[in-house]
Amino acid sequence: MATSNIETRYDNNFTRKFGFPKERPAGKIVESLRQSHIDFISESPFCVMATADLDGSCDASPKGGLPGFIKVLDERHLLLPDVAGNRLFQSYQNVEANPHIGLVFFIPGINETVRVNGTASIVSGEQLKEMEIALEVRNPDENAKVLQGLLIEVEESYGHCPRAFFFANLWDTSQINSNRGVPKKLND
Repeated sequence: MATSNIETRYDNNFTRKFGFPKERPAGKIVESLRQSHIDFISESPFCVMATADLDGSCDASPKGGLPGFIKVLDERHLLLPDVAGNRLFQSYQNVEANPHIGLVFFIPGINETVRVNGTASIVSGEQLKEMEIALEVRNPDENAKVLQGLLIEVEESYGHCPRAFFFANLWDTSQINSNRGVPKKLND
């Protein structure tokens, strides 16, 4: 991506104040999934899904399952099955009002991520059955079942650098082991 294109595409108050992105990070953002993104998503057992309602109130929701539980239908479409959870349906209410969605895919121990932004539409449980989408989770409980899903149309996708992981030392095994089995009482 030429410098003039970068300055045109990313011209805003922040880039004018702090500087424009270099060609490498600007050039990695593409309008569909690259094969490397497809491979990463197929190996990913976890992602965080971000949505917002029309007023801008946000929700970030963790999603997990067996590697590849989010299905890559083609380079422009993903299918995210919804496993029964807390039944608050915040993300689904948001998507009903505002279809924009962001996903960040993780693979444990890997410092890179894949980011996907696009729009989503709700897919019924019946449609998922027709597509032969099954429950793909580890350690399912008696409530675990696929209720519905989201069909995501990819508008941009890119691999994200490991810098935040290095800053956090996120996959440090000694820290992981010291935290293991220590419940956090988050809702007391």
